[in-house]
Amino acid sequence: MPSLSDFIPRRPTPRLPRVNWRAATLTVVIMANLCLGGWFAFDRAFLQDLPQVPDKEALWSMGRPPGLTFVGPDGQVIGRRGPRHGPPARLAEMPQHVPLAFLAIEDRRFYQHGAMDLRGVLRALSVNTRAGAVVEGGSTISQQLARNLFLAPEQTVRRKVQEVLLAAQLERMLSKDELLELYLNRIYFGGRAYGLSAAAETYFGKAPRDLTLAEAAVLAALPRAPSRLSPANDPDAAWARGQLVLRRLGDMAWIDPGLAARTAEGPPPPLTLLAADGEGDMAWAFDAAAAEARQRLGGATPDLVIQLTVDPQAQAIAGHIVRRTLAREGARRGARQAALVALAPDGAIRVMIGGADHAASPFNRVTQARRQPGSAFKPIVWAAALDHGVRPMDWRQDAPVRIGGWRPGNYGGGYHGQISVQRALHLSINTVAVRLAREAGLGEVGALARRFGLTGVPENPGGSVALGAYEVTPLELAGAYQVLQTGGGKTSPYLVSKITDARGKLLFIRPPSASVPIYPTYQAAQMVQMMRGVILAGTGREAGFGRLAAGKTGTSQDHRDAWFVGFTPDWLCAVWVGNDDSRPMARVTGGQIPAHIWRDFMLGAHRGLPDLEFSWFPAVPPPLYVEEPPPPAPLQDAFGPVRRNAMARDADLPAAETEATPVDWSEIPY
Repeated sequence: MPSLSDFIPRRPTPRLPRVNWRAATLTVVIMANLCLGGWFAFDRAFLQDLPQVPDKEALWSMGRPPGLTFVGPDGQVIGRRGPRHGPPARLAEMPQHVPLAFLAIEDRRFYQHGAMDLRGVLRALSVNTRAGAVVEGGSTISQQLARNLFLAPEQTVRRKVQEVLLAAQLERMLSKDELLELYLNRIYFGGRAYGLSAAAETYFGKAPRDLTLAEAAVLAALPRAPSRLSPANDPDAAWARGQLVLRRLGDMAWIDPGLAARTAEGPPPPLTLLAADGEGDMAWAFDAAAAEARQRLGGATPDLVIQLTVDPQAQAIAGHIVRRTLAREGARRGARQAALVALAPDGAIRVMIGGADHAASPFNRVTQARRQPGSAFKPIVWAAALDHGVRPMDWRQDAPVRIGGWRPGNYGGGYHGQISVQRALHLSINTVAVRLAREAGLGEVGALARRFGLTGVPENPGGSVALGAYEVTPLELAGAYQVLQTGGGKTSPYLVSKITDARGKLLFIRPPSASVPIYPTYQAAQMVQMMRGVILAGTGREAGFGRLAAGKTGTSQDHRDAWFVGFTPDWLCAVWVGNDDSRPMARVTGGQIPAHIWRDFMLGAHRGLPDLEFSWFPAVPPPLYVEEPPPPAPLQDAFGPVRRNAMARDADLPAAETEATPVDWSEIPY
């Protein structure tokens, strides 16, 4: 491959005079004796703490200010943090006028000298003396690179000597083209842009390969004073320096002098300044992804490109709905916070809304808040009962139950008497949940919960496990429900799919993996049908959005937490509503505010998707509840005849106080 130096016009190299080798040898001996005595002092002054030059690969990342670039599932940039580091800019992929512009203003004899250019130093001294100010520098590109990579910004003789020594090592290690390429990718251009790719995007909205001559001249002018000459801060000063670059290019005939003159006399190139990074609702996902990257890779590679699974459009819709619903319903009911997480069937996190406002509170309630799930835990109890041989149309007593001194009751204090297992789930009957948990075995319920991913449930839980007394995060609960969405397969929710460094080197990729079967498929289908009944004719009626969906409401003690978790074949979504200080809400239940948020989000997420059945469903699926036969004869309970209360409903759901207002899609920013 030809070097850039092949395209630079050169002046003839003068012939060297003949050498008197006897005199030269005598001179070397004398100099060696003179230098030997001073070597130890030189070593002490300049070499003892001289930084070590690593291998070529490490030079691209060492000492680089931390910077993160986040891209979405389609590879498009969705956000940045810290300094901007674009993809590597390669000499072979950019027009010649781009690197020549930098050489013209920074080091015109780059391909003719070594680490230090004595002629350049003398020329700069002469120019600066005539101008009465520092107009031209004497450092070579190799010296500038050594300074930026290894040394502190101090103006001392010691640092200058070390700079030359390090530059010499770089010259021995790398070719001239490699040195120039590394320089272009490591230099600071102002505006938080490090490297030519980031600078071209920051100021002109394009890649280095698309830069015009005028744009290249402006960028080449920046390394000398990146803040003062930044086009964003002083476009006139930036263009004046760019015109100097153009005149240098023409004077040296590196480009056509007429073209250089016309470009310099023309208007400055139009700026396309990169907008300031506004993370908005993406901030929670960026926080979590950055933490995962640090955990996986440590601090060895600070500049990373992280590919997320989050869908930016769905994230914007979810954030809007959460804030809108909290403002309309939560304010008067004492509900100040909410969290929403949505998963694709393979566990990819498509939405992560960790609260009402990240700027006000960056605490991520999706991954960090451990709260009681209440009745949203009951699908685990019912799943354990099915695993124990219970069938949806078996009948159980909804009647007072006592475990030691604990007497769990239903919401409103009434009982239904004989009720089917599936109807008890629709109405979230507490007494039946306790009976089923004891039938299946409390230890078995705990074991199944841990297999589903709820690691906070102990091996030997108490009876209150049936009512969701053990804390979970919304992400954990969503992952547990996904076992049922996938037909009994366990998938681990994940946010980061790939990580590369700034040069495109792959550092991490999530391998494709199938779900691990942990629960029987037919029983998962039975659970889905029962949970569809929760929305069709149970506590989750207000979550209905016109499609068959399975879900469950949940409310913890004293209305401190309210949940709705549910899914279709395409999306799974978990919603929590409450207060960070666990202050009770005004009788908010899972079938109210959380169900409204869930419904409105799912309605938007399914727009344009076909209404399909689960691909894993049995050929003859379990029956979906419509009407139940009359129950058997009333049973007597140990506490006497069963009290019936026709008005008693789910322990989750008192009668809804207001009809939810459907979302106005014109309000959503997408």
